[in-house]
Amino acid sequence: DRLIGFPFEMLGAFALVALAILAATSHDFWLSFLGAPLWKRLHLLIYPAYVALIGHIGLGALQSQENAFFAATAIVAAGGVAALHLAALGRPAPAMPGDWVAVPGAEALAEGRARIVRFADGTRAAVFRHEGRLGALSNACAHQNGPLGEGRILDGCVTCPWHGFQYRLVDGCSPPPFTEKVPTYNLRRGADGGVEVSATPNPLGAPGTQLDLREGAL
Repeated sequence: DRLIGFPFEMLGAFALVALAILAATSHDFWLSFLGAPLWKRLHLLIYPAYVALIGHIGLGALQSQENAFFAATAIVAAGGVAALHLAALGRPAPAMPGDWVAVPGAEALAEGRARIVRFADGTRAAVFRHEGRLGALSNACAHQNGPLGEGRILDGCVTCPWHGFQYRLVDGCSPPPFTEKVPTYNLRRGADGGVEVSATPNPLGAPGTQLDLREGAL
């Protein structure tokens, strides 16, 4: 009874303020201005805001003594959303070993930008250009499968456009103190002189073979 009598309006107010902050800073300007590590920590507010919102709706529904339908609906909805989140954490199936896929237009990429390559099994790699070199890593962020290839390189790291998680292009590891990792992929020159990426991901933390595009490089 004491839990049901909790002033659930406070939870709703907190969620509203937190979501307003996230919405106001969900722009590339704030990502660059605050820096990826601080921006990432700020946007982790989404989790307490989510919990507060569920508590606000759930406790509000439980306080309805006349009709249990709203309480049951809130509980079922919360369970369904939690199940969807758990399903989204699944990792894609391993790529088919031995395949090499062409990366059209890789050498024309702008600095810090990527070309996304899709493999036969549906997984994707993001081929980035950084400081005159091409490197490849998984297109799926280790946080919530955000599209890394739609992000850019900030502070020398591939930065996820969703929540600012960062990975070094050479080995797919997040800079300290963070510990997230995504697999890298090897690159090579094809028979026609174009760029190809292996469909076989490297073990987590292992450097991928990069291509040097600078004049005079072998």
